[in-house]
This record gives sequence, C-alpha cells and structure tokens, in this order.
Amino acid sequence: MLIKTYGAAVQGIDAIIVTIEVASDKGVSFSLVGMADTAVRESHERVVSAMTQCGFSWPRRRIVVNLSPADVRKEGAAYDLPIAIGILAATEQIRCSHPLESYMIMGELSLDGSVLPIRGALPMAIKARELGFKGMIVPKANVSEAAVVNNLDVYGVSSLSEVLDFFTGKSSLAPTVVNTRQEFTRSSGIFDCDFSEVKGQKPVKRAFEVACAGGHNILLVGPPGSGKSMMAKRLPTILPPLTLSEALETTKIHSVAGRLKSGSRLMTSRPYRSPHHTISPIALVGGGSNPVPGEISLAHNGVLFMDEFPEFSRQVLEVMRQPLEDRHITISRAKYTIDYPTGFMLVASMNPCPCGYYNHPTKECTCSPGAVQKY
Repeated sequence: MLIKTYGAAVQGIDAIIVTIEVASDKGVSFSLVGMADTAVRESHERVVSAMTQCGFSWPRRRIVVNLSPADVRKEGAAYDLPIAIGILAATEQIRCSHPLESYMIMGELSLDGSVLPIRGALPMAIKARELGFKGMIVPKANVSEAAVVNNLDVYGVSSLSEVLDFFTGKSSLAPTVVNTRQEFTRSSGIFDCDFSEVKGQKPVKRAFEVACAGGHNILLVGPPGSGKSMMAKRLPTILPPLTLSEALETTKIHSVAGRLKSGSRLMTSRPYRSPHHTISPIALVGGGSNPVPGEISLAHNGVLFMDEFPEFSRQVLEVMRQPLEDRHITISRAKYTIDYPTGFMLVASMNPCPCGYYNHPTKECTCSPGAVQKY
C-alpha cells in the first residue's frame, strides 16, 4: 500500500514542498531514500520507539520511504512525524478520517513519543498556504510562530498520540488563531532600552540621527567607557518602525536560524546583533555544512554592531564588502546556492589606539607613536 504525507524543506529563507511517500510490501526491511542527511536517516530508531510507546508495533513488512523531490537535500529530524504517520497508514494500523493530503505535517519525535520543536516553521506555513493546504500540524512550541500565517489552520501538538487521535477521529484539535495585524500593532514600539535614556553626548546623538535618517553606516571612535556600546545598543529605538512585510521577513530569517524563543510570534522591533571580534567569516556571512543565516542576515532590517572594529580579522572584514553594497549575499557551494538578505545598518566602534587613551584629556597614552599609527 502506498501512502503520501507532506512536509517541507527550507532553502535559504523560503520553503519547498516535500512529499513523504511510504510504500508497504511483502518482506522485512526498511529503506529511506531521497538525499537524506544523517539526522533524517536516524529517524528509524526514533519512529520505532515512539510508535511502541503509543501502543503500536513496528510492522513486519518491507517499508520504503521516499522523500521527494529526490535531488533536494533533506536535513534535520523534522520529518520524523510525517514518516511515522505514513508508516502507520501504509501498514493499515490506523484508518484516517481526515485526508492526509490536506495537511502539512512536521515535527521531531522523542523516544517517548513526544513532539519536539523544529526550525523554519514560519516559511513552511507560508508555503502551505500558498499551495492550498487546509491545515498544518507542528510542535506546540512552534504553533504561535506558524499561526502568524492567516487563512491556514495551524494545530500545535505535543505527542504522536495526539496526531493519531486527530487523524483517526478519536479527538479533535483546536487551531491556534493569531490576529497578525493586531499582534503587530500591540507589540510594535516596545523596547528594553531607549535612546531617550542617553544624557548629554549631543554631537554623537546628532550623528546618530543623521545616520538613521539616511540609512548610513557609522564609526564611533573614543576611549573605553565613553558610551559607544551603550549608545549603539539604543540605536534601533530611533530607526523607523518595522512594516508588517519587514517584520514577516525578519521573523522568517530568525525562524530558519532557530533563533526564535519558544512561543514567539512576530518580531516587531528591529534586530540588533553584536558578534564578538573572534567570529569566523562563515559565522558572519552564513553557510556551513548545514547552511544557516549568518550574523549579517540575522541583522537584516536592523543594526549590526561591531565593537573593537580593528580586532576583527582582515578576512572577516573583506567578506562584508559585497553584502554591504548589494544588500544580499549568495552562498555558493558544490551542491547548493542560497541567497540571504543582508539589508542592515553597520555601526562600528574602536579605540583611538591599542591602550585606548590617545589624546585623552586626563589619562596618559602608553602606546608608542608607531603603534598608534599602525592601529
């Protein structure tokens, strides 16, 4: 018997549909195909344990699971839940009263059958609405994030048993409803700190206001303790408020990177990122074996603050040239090419010399003239 369930894979900050095809035939074996990484291939052990804890047995059948399209790499453990549902339906251990093809299902299974959080729930929900799915089933920790998408029934579940009871008609699930515009309006303009708290520093304030008005990058030079980091942290509070489309785009990036807190909905304030000067080029621009957005993409529509600017390696500073100009970056590897947006405002700070007190009115600089010039 052949059963199809549906999930999604994240590419860049968008999602593509993935069809999980489960075929059951005579024999005793298990095969998982479709360009799956190690985490996906290990789903067999998690699914077996979760099914056992829910009162089902692993079928003594030949099971073949295909993740289509087969030429797109599938990563992570979020396919555990649709694979488990597909296997139980294909081996006729459950009879579904709700059509599986009407729902997108994503979730990682624990050994006890509980459903764990996933990354990228928001872009997956957007894709599900685009393709006309009736609903989407996600872990309860991600339901508020995915429910931001209107005209889609989003159900949060905490265990495999809940999903099985829903599809077999033993119980019902209530969709989570989020009024996106009301949520955006309510949370907009709420900050932990504010630029109005800065006392004095009138020339710097004026420079910040001009930079924010024109979207310019800015460099702060001054001795330690003069307030560079403190003022930079408050800079997002005088930037123009996020629009709803910018808020959705920013939330998508942080969702894909797994940086949203459990229960988070829509990001309504501009992001502020402050990477340490020991950061690597890949961590800054994004990529890696499992590609994720870097700091310059996490700062999209917000501020990237680089403290101790001269301490960053030359390679890190060089890779920022193209993203600063083009407002996006293309990560090219042998098997994939991904675009990430990088529309951020760069704020950098530095000391005037290695010790930090060159031309200080009260403290003497201990650096040699050559060291100051080289710095």
